[in-house]
Amino acid sequence: MKRTIIDASQLELEEKVVSIKRVTKVVKGGRNFRFSALVVVGDKKGHVGAGMGKAAEIPEAIRKGKEDATKNLVNVAVDENGSIPHDFLGKFGSASVLLKKAPEGTGVIAGGPARSVIELAGITNIRTKSLGSNNKQNVVLATIAGLSQIKTPEEVARLRGKSVEEILG
Repeated sequence: MKRTIIDASQLELEEKVVSIKRVTKVVKGGRNFRFSALVVVGDKKGHVGAGMGKAAEIPEAIRKGKEDATKNLVNVAVDENGSIPHDFLGKFGSASVLLKKAPEGTGVIAGGPARSVIELAGITNIRTKSLGSNNKQNVVLATIAGLSQIKTPEEVARLRGKSVEEILG
């Protein structure tokens, strides 16, 4: 998967906390509690990223997660209907997310973790189905992996050396 470095300083990013987990480490003196936060950030204009943060307090874990997410931003191809150019199956670990193109007026049909990624990417019409694992972190990363690999008709035409009209039929 190719990564293009996106300068997050020029983007107005919104954040959404997908999950907060309490993690326990049992040591000689008792239990150590820490918090793990899964955070998704996006500008609703085709840029989205996810990150994990771990700390002793929840706000600190969320801040670290947001920092990590801004480092992992990806570009998302969005067509004129506010959907994706074509259907795609995003995979990460044992989680798969089916992303289906939808016509105007469909809205966002997606489960919790995938919905937060899609809304922050700026997609307004899409149908998704989470397949395989229901682990929130893997579903979020599978959705981002799928969205980052979607190509616009212009990109496909350039790669094949054809015109956009030949590609679209």
